[in-house]
Amino acid sequence: MEPDPAPAGGAAPDRPVIQTSAALVGDGADIAQARHLAAGFLTRAQAEHGLPVSQRVMEVTQLVVSELVTNARKYAPGPALLDLCIAGDTVEVSVWDSDPVLPIARAADAGRVGQHGLEIVLAVAQGFEARREPVGKRITARLALADDPGGALAGRRPL
Repeated sequence: MEPDPAPAGGAAPDRPVIQTSAALVGDGADIAQARHLAAGFLTRAQAEHGLPVSQRVMEVTQLVVSELVTNARKYAPGPALLDLCIAGDTVEVSVWDSDPVLPIARAADAGRVGQHGLEIVLAVAQGFEARREPVGKRITARLALADDPGGALAGRRPL
């Protein structure tokens, strides 16, 4: 995990951008490996940089990583890339895969078994972006790094 000396969008000028990446080979161990990477990344960010990372943030980040990597493994052949980045007060989880088809969130349906991953990610993320790349696509979810002082979950606000 190397700090990037140039702040990215939204990063405080006195706080470095902290990031890590991993190539995932497309086998059954990818999801556990990605969750482990996310937990270690946030633990190091807290220990080495003094950033506030609550247990809830740790768990929600691992959940988002798990859902995005699961979707990449399920719908795209071959390898995927996982990027984790802390810029300012958010942690960004990005997953690239080789399939150019962008995901579409389905309408909520309590009777549907499975296929709720994107719904979950959209519910807990402050921001979400899906974009095509020259090869494949990149899905990015932005999560609040710290809990709301009022105790509310720091996901999307109801409309």
